[in-house]
Amino acid sequence: MSIEDVPPELLDTEFCTYRSPLSTRYATKEMQYNFSDQKKFSTWRKLWLYLAKAQQELGLDISDEQLAELETNIHDIDFVAAAAEEQLTRHDVMAHVHVLAARCPMAAGIIHLGATSCYVTDNTELILMKDGFNILLPKLASVIHHLSLFADKYKDLPTLGFTHLQPAQLTTVGKRATLWLQDLIMDERAIRRASSELCFRGLKGTTGTQASFLQLFAGDSEKVKKLDRRVAELAGFEKSYPVTGQTYSRKVDVECVATLSSFGSTVHKMCTDIRLLASRKELEEPFEVSQIGSSAMPYKRNPMRSERCCALARHLITLFSSAANTHATQWLERTLDDSANKRLTVAESFLTADAVLLTLLNITKGLIVYPKVIERHILQELPFMCTENIIMAMVKAGGDRQVCHEKIRVLSQQASNQVKQLGQDNDLIARVKDDPYFEPIIDQLDDILDASTFIGRAPEQVVEFLDDEVKPILALYKNSLATKKFADLAI
Repeated sequence: MSIEDVPPELLDTEFCTYRSPLSTRYATKEMQYNFSDQKKFSTWRKLWLYLAKAQQELGLDISDEQLAELETNIHDIDFVAAAAEEQLTRHDVMAHVHVLAARCPMAAGIIHLGATSCYVTDNTELILMKDGFNILLPKLASVIHHLSLFADKYKDLPTLGFTHLQPAQLTTVGKRATLWLQDLIMDERAIRRASSELCFRGLKGTTGTQASFLQLFAGDSEKVKKLDRRVAELAGFEKSYPVTGQTYSRKVDVECVATLSSFGSTVHKMCTDIRLLASRKELEEPFEVSQIGSSAMPYKRNPMRSERCCALARHLITLFSSAANTHATQWLERTLDDSANKRLTVAESFLTADAVLLTLLNITKGLIVYPKVIERHILQELPFMCTENIIMAMVKAGGDRQVCHEKIRVLSQQASNQVKQLGQDNDLIARVKDDPYFEPIIDQLDDILDASTFIGRAPEQVVEFLDDEVKPILALYKNSLATKKFADLAI
């Protein structure tokens, strides 16, 4: 069906217009608003107000009435008029200058005074990124909190470790969770650092030299510097980037998107682990009473939340290359081939990270462990793993190591054949018990097979890690965690 086949009355509905799934399906309203036109253009107007206010403080002829007029019209934006102006001017900033000037006739002459377009566009983007990080960080802390409770609860529960996706020495369910936690803590630190290091572009003019502002203040360089600092302060920043071209360096975008893309790799790894464990029926994400796993196979309990996280995380990971390539191709003081790309890359990185966190919160709050399945899997492999312990016990009982080693080798091969060729359970221990050679240690076999003796310091490592690494991070978010703001999110 082409557009010509659609009834005209339907064409103007939202259902006949492409809408990003990040907005319609995944991201939160909070993050959607952060990158909305309303916030973007009202922030432009705030920046024009800050500029005029700072210029007045430094002696330019700007009245209180003009400032009040600008302040009154920060949020009341005529988007239809702005779109019409942009059609005429082919310039988004000037379109909004004209619309605001028409709404604020007294202040019309001082709007955008001395500024270039990047004063509002770049500074707004820095504000949106900073606000975006502030939306993400408490959610990430909540994920870390829930996962730390899980790690502590299961710190003593032995489970098969895997290297090369082959059974290896035992670990514990809680210790495995700390591997996920460690990556998440690295992400928290990286995101917090990226947020704290964000500066304001400030007032730098068309090529970053501040020439227009120097002219406004009759060559008074100190006033230009004070203006830059004051506007940054009004916008909530402690400092501005000391040098820029027409834009702040797109290296800033690379660093910000990189931290979010790196978080995507953490999530993909963790949720892949959960999917693998779900296939072994050892661990499951939450599954609602009325949830349907498959339209054709009613018994299915697919790990759809973890799959969604992996899908979104892959998209998040790919956005890094877009930011890096955009920075790499900014010629001299700037080119405009960053603009369209930035509109997609920066916003989508935050929206995607937000969507991932929303789902990850639900997963980490309700992870389900099946100890009996885990125990059964251990018993299938533990007999092979404890052969060295059996040899040592026999040597202590007076046996010859080489003789014992050969007997264990033969019995292990027979048990392995039972498992691999006949699909039977591992019967190595039964074979050991039936061999008179091992009679001196028969009463020790239960202790030798105790899984808790194969997990090393795993439980202690969990406790130490939670105390030394996790709790100091969570202390930074004690107020947001106390509000339980994310406790009842439904996915």
